[in-house]
Amino acid sequence: MEETVYHQTIAQLKANKIRVTPQRDAIIKYLIASEAHPTAEKIYAALSPQFPHMSVATVYNNLILLADLGLIEEMNVGDIATHFDFALVPHYHVICRNCGKIVDFSYDKLTDVEAVAAAKTGFLVDGHHLEVYGLCPECQIKLGKTTAKAKNG
Repeated sequence: MEETVYHQTIAQLKANKIRVTPQRDAIIKYLIASEAHPTAEKIYAALSPQFPHMSVATVYNNLILLADLGLIEEMNVGDIATHFDFALVPHYHVICRNCGKIVDFSYDKLTDVEAVAAAKTGFLVDGHHLEVYGLCPECQIKLGKTTAKAKNG
């Protein structure tokens, strides 16, 4: 686990006078360790053996609290469930249209997109969001498709 991120998160909760319950602590640790962009239900399924009296609502309420504090990102993608992502560093997402897999990627050329948008529109810009859609490598194989990179490479 990324110790500094964990300690910064706990410090921010305490600074906002928010109690760090064992369940909240476990949810934070799970999110930091996860690369899967889990839903509240997946987090609940993973942690319920450790916390048998915890409900999905408890997990969801904790996730909303963390999102409201800007510690995690709430993602609504093609399926019905909301996914959550620990916002460790600015990044974007590519999402498989077939299986729903979400993968993080960075793209440095977009670092000034907010300043450009503000300059061109006069908006007071406070953030941006980018999602790219396609077929993951596993679904390409299952469906007999290949990427343009594979075709041209």
